[in-house]
Amino acid sequence: MSDMPTVTLNNGVKMPLLGFGVFQMSNEEAEQSVYDALQAGYRLIDTAASYRNEEAVGRGIKRSGVPREEIFVTSKLWVADVNYASAKKAYKLSLDKLGLDYLDLYLIHQPYNDVYGAWRALEELYEAGQIKAIGVSNFTSAKLVDFVLNNKIKPMVNQIETHPFNQQTKAHQIMEEYSIVHEGWAPFAEGRQDLFTNKTLKKIADAHHKTVGQIVIRWNIQREIVVIPKSTHKERILENFNVFDFKLTLEDMAEITKLDESKALFVNHEDPEFVKYLYARDRK
Repeated sequence: MSDMPTVTLNNGVKMPLLGFGVFQMSNEEAEQSVYDALQAGYRLIDTAASYRNEEAVGRGIKRSGVPREEIFVTSKLWVADVNYASAKKAYKLSLDKLGLDYLDLYLIHQPYNDVYGAWRALEELYEAGQIKAIGVSNFTSAKLVDFVLNNKIKPMVNQIETHPFNQQTKAHQIMEEYSIVHEGWAPFAEGRQDLFTNKTLKKIADAHHKTVGQIVIRWNIQREIVVIPKSTHKERILENFNVFDFKLTLEDMAEITKLDESKALFVNHEDPEFVKYLYARDRK
């Protein structure tokens, strides 16, 4: 898409600022939604081994007929495979499921297990040209800085919870300092705290003749945060993409800034119970 704004990763690779996520989608939903998204003009597709829908995503990509080189595909390494020995095998398995020869971006999904060993494996895959870019997900700023200072190749992306109620301003500044791209998951906060009827967002949306969802996506894009909204409804997929014909004013941006509560709405990555849950999930 010529209209699609991109952000340049610290290795020169261009990444679309607007993408499409498939978290919590069934195989049937993922295949159809990815197909619909690519038809609508999206060129970034974000999945993960733990979503258990990589094969369906691959089918959607294939069905779309969009040339592979035009699509930026991301997947993620799951906790159980975060070590040197398993990471390369897990990467190959993701590729096979997706039916692809390479990934544009591969992320360590959670900041647990042997992240340093896994990163060595990812560095080797990257240096061998098998992945275009490598990064992390859900890393706190302290973890990210420690990671940067102790590795040969620094992450190109950190994907973290980002929405109007948790704007991640400080985390964003740290990422900028190290030339790491900020990618946000759960841009709509999954509708929590009545995001879609929020008075501030509604007022801005009405002023631009847009929906609250479109305002949130545009807000991310103007902050140079890669945003990956998800939807299984074709009309919403199209609506979420229709954000390139308007701009939020400085006043709009300032009003949205006031909504920030600077706290996670989903998981606390410092919570031992959450870590136990992640490992237990693999044993089911």
